[in-house]
Amino acid sequence: MRPLLFVSLLFLLLCSSCVSYSELVNFESIEAERERIETIDNALTLHIQPRDLLRIQVISVNPDAALPFNDQALTGGLGQVSNQNLQLFSGYLVDEDGFIDLPLLGRVEAAGQTVESLQFLIRGKLESYLVEPVVNVRYLNFKVTVIGEVTQPGVIALPNSRVTVLEAIGLAGDLTDYANRNSVLVVREQDGERSYKRLNFQNDEIFSSEFYYLKQNDVIYVEPIRARTATVQDPAQRFVSYITPVISVAGLIIALTRGR
Repeated sequence: MRPLLFVSLLFLLLCSSCVSYSELVNFESIEAERERIETIDNALTLHIQPRDLLRIQVISVNPDAALPFNDQALTGGLGQVSNQNLQLFSGYLVDEDGFIDLPLLGRVEAAGQTVESLQFLIRGKLESYLVEPVVNVRYLNFKVTVIGEVTQPGVIALPNSRVTVLEAIGLAGDLTDYANRNSVLVVREQDGERSYKRLNFQNDEIFSSEFYYLKQNDVIYVEPIRARTATVQDPAQRFVSYITPVISVAGLIIALTRGR
């Protein structure tokens, strides 16, 4: 009787804290055929938005003539500036109306444009002042936030503007064992609207989702599975949750034993 009760108790304790194999696997439904090739139809064309911070670098055959168009932090005027603090000292902030202010050129409309089209626009305006100007535009504050069941949650600054939700999860240290892989929420704010999308990491539909490629300031929330509650709840509640099924099983065993 006692060995049977002990085995039952041990079995229940183990089951209550186990995470199944299927809960840990990503893209379980994907059948990746050999040399399978798919056309990418959901790649995003990012457009500049108000409150974006842009780095604009101007190069010309006459470097001195291009200096007024470049930020001091980028040309050494502020001394050594760390990458972490670069955006505090440099860059052009897109105002609420979607414009940036450039030396000599004045207000230039940036919102709604891609970095490539803005480069072309600024280069055309600079031809009146510089010989063969070259313009490079980059985001300084392209970032996403990853929270929930990842190893290193937080705000992630990205070096380029083409990033997928999988890359963001990877930069956050990957999913934990308690991550709910079929319910990853992406929150996006754009043009004064907020949208939500839940992605299933165990289904190949994620690759065709419009939220697979991220936009600046997206927030990714990885939900926990139910097994996670057992690791964070109050010890007294945990004891009750463990002992209740044990008592039930013990009562059933006793009832069966007496019935013989």
